[in-house]
Amino acid sequence: MSGPTTMNRLYHVPLSPFCRKVRLVLAEKKIEVELIEERYWEQDPDFMRRNPAGKVPVLRMDGRTMGESQSICEYLEETNPTPPLMAGSPADRAEIRRLVFWFDDKFHHEVTSKLLYERVNKKVMAQGYPDSKNVKAGATKIKYHLDYMGWLLDQRRWLAGDAMSLADFAAAAHLSCLDYIRDVDWNRNENVKDWYAKIKSRPAFRGLLADQVPGFPPPPHYADLDF
Repeated sequence: MSGPTTMNRLYHVPLSPFCRKVRLVLAEKKIEVELIEERYWEQDPDFMRRNPAGKVPVLRMDGRTMGESQSICEYLEETNPTPPLMAGSPADRAEIRRLVFWFDDKFHHEVTSKLLYERVNKKVMAQGYPDSKNVKAGATKIKYHLDYMGWLLDQRRWLAGDAMSLADFAAAAHLSCLDYIRDVDWNRNENVKDWYAKIKSRPAFRGLLADQVPGFPPPPHYADLDF
């Protein structure tokens, strides 16, 4: 495991769900890291050399520079296996990966990009005003996803099974960003509300709950472990 003397660096933005997923994994595995905010949309030449894709997160660790959140998370899982976040049989791990992809692809496309990116990213990046059609579409779609999560949690202790996994961190990363901008109706499904209260009470979540984005104050309940 990486000790405190190792200079691990994560280039990130606070309200990126992909960066938050990596931050949760690092914190859960007690890997210390220096957080460096990166205005990736400005395509700084130094940053583009670190990741030619021009995206965050980028992790500098073990003498390597790594991009893409899922690749980073699986590297951390393989090199720091305790506590496990992708445990179980091949079928168990396939379900974890399926749900990670569900949130990082489907949920991101249908919800996160329609709400967070319209309300926050456009302003931060000076790209104009929110598109009301996109915001309305995201507000409609999140209901479907919360219902699906509630259905999963009717049958399981955690989203992918009986143990907390990377699937829970992926979901929580997206929902925590949306909660920061008041876009989650936690009263829609009691199972989902209980699940989120449980996961945001973990020590690994403390860094996320301390985030402050200039110009976008979080709601009072954001950092309240009891909502």
